[in-house]
Amino acid sequence: MTQRTKDLGKAGEHFAANFLQNNGYKILVQNFRIRRAEIDIVAEINDTIIFVEVKTRTGNAFGLPAEAVDIHKQKKIITAAMSFLQKYDLFNKLCRFDVIEVFANDNKNFYGWKVNHIKNAFEVTEY
Repeated sequence: MTQRTKDLGKAGEHFAANFLQNNGYKILVQNFRIRRAEIDIVAEINDTIIFVEVKTRTGNAFGLPAEAVDIHKQKKIITAAMSFLQKYDLFNKLCRFDVIEVFANDNKNFYGWKVNHIKNAFEVTEY
């Protein structure tokens, strides 16, 4: 992964966090990491914990951003989510898994950037 790609990803996560805050979400943690897994944003709204994967793209030559959240990636996110819930003793909370697609351009101040917030993008089917 190039530095430009990493920088774009970080900018997309920042943009997504601002989007969530502007829509009433409380950001609990950004970049929650465990061994070999990470959750970009953990937020809360209406007493529900939201685990958010952010995918940022400048074009769709490689498909839509959410398509990169395949079953393998979903399992990693779920594993990290379980760890988060255990760490903070939040198993009594409702949870959901969202994907935020950020469609970026070369404008560094985010002008013209767009968001597609996919709520309940995937579910835990087994654990």
